[in-house]
Amino acid sequence: MTPARRQQLLAFLRQLGLDPRPLDSGEPAALGPIEEALSHSSAGLGRNHERLEFLGDAVLRLAAAEFLQRQAPALSVGQCSALRAQLVSDRWLAELGDRINLAAVLHLGSMAASDRAGRATVLAETCEALVGGLYEAWGGDRGGLAPVHTWLDPYWQQATAELLADPHRHNWKSALQEWSQGAGRGLPLYRCEERSRSHGDPRRFHCRVSLGAHDLGEGWGGSRREAEQEAARQALATLPKQTP
Repeated sequence: MTPARRQQLLAFLRQLGLDPRPLDSGEPAALGPIEEALSHSSAGLGRNHERLEFLGDAVLRLAAAEFLQRQAPALSVGQCSALRAQLVSDRWLAELGDRINLAAVLHLGSMAASDRAGRATVLAETCEALVGGLYEAWGGDRGGLAPVHTWLDPYWQQATAELLADPHRHNWKSALQEWSQGAGRGLPLYRCEERSRSHGDPRRFHCRVSLGAHDLGEGWGGSRREAEQEAARQALATLPKQTP
């Protein structure tokens, strides 16, 4: 690792609200997990983000569960589960990656860097890897959750307040189902079709949602879930005063 890269990583950690002095020992290995997390597999380097993305996925869910236990103890287990799903979603992580300008410190291959359709996927993956990198760099089960909470808790506090004020935010399927059942019209039916095999294609799946014989909306997405959510959002937009 060059001295310039080392200083860049230390500055990035400070930007996240962390005190990087425990990793500023001069030992190359100290910042190794951070560098690994920020080395996307598309860059073709010897070590890449994939191992830490796997670890970060589990750490992220644990940290979010701990956060909700502290910040929203009155919520039911079901409510906490639904809220956590949004706090660790690829959509939320990609938005976070944008907010912290993650792309500026990534090692990224030229094809991935020019792939606008896959940009959100790259940001979400590397955010998860960064969680794993922080956990590992700060000692794993001997204190590795502390920097994760220091970084993410302020963002989770804001997101939780917004989601509790608007329970259907980004969960249009739930809102549409609530409307349809309240109106005595049964459950919406979603019909999805894969239109592309390209990973990261935001129009990979197409979905239509209907009630009975009536089509209510359609949507595209990079996953079935995204396409269904977009179809539900479009459907709600046609129902006066029902859009969340």
